[in-house]
Amino acid sequence: MNLSNASLSVFVQYLGNLRHLLVKAQADVTARGYDEQALVQYRLAPDMLPFKIQICIACDAAKLCAARITGLDAPKYDNTETTLAELVQRIDNTLAWLKTVPASAIDGQEDKEVTFPVGKTATRTMTAQAYLMTWALPNMYFHITTAYNILRHNGVAIGKGDYLTGSAA
Repeated sequence: MNLSNASLSVFVQYLGNLRHLLVKAQADVTARGYDEQALVQYRLAPDMLPFKIQICIACDAAKLCAARITGLDAPKYDNTETTLAELVQRIDNTLAWLKTVPASAIDGQEDKEVTFPVGKTATRTMTAQAYLMTWALPNMYFHITTAYNILRHNGVAIGKGDYLTGSAA
């Protein structure tokens, strides 16, 4: 096991699975004939971020982790997506960038110190391996799971297989 296998391949798989969930959501909107904003803007609780931001943060967790460990510049997105198609494109753009990150830029960086923002004013520093395993991956999973739960709650026909295996489900 090396850091690139624990990061890049996992990011690509789970963002790909997230993309699959959004494609199924698009089909649900078409099949049931409702306004997609019901999903895009949906929050599980008043103090939680809406669906669209769950997608943005899942993408950002992956790309920023890879960038912080490698020192590469991650693409910057303005978080202006307002449709499911635009959110799918956000995932596609993130996946395309992640696929350009060479494994050799990550492997061997386990002990590199990574400093990252926590909230609006604080930062935290930890090793790259700890950052990946205890912050970036859990953060990505949290936001993908929240997006999944929003879709399920709103009646989109998805299941655990869609979350775990994407289009192979």
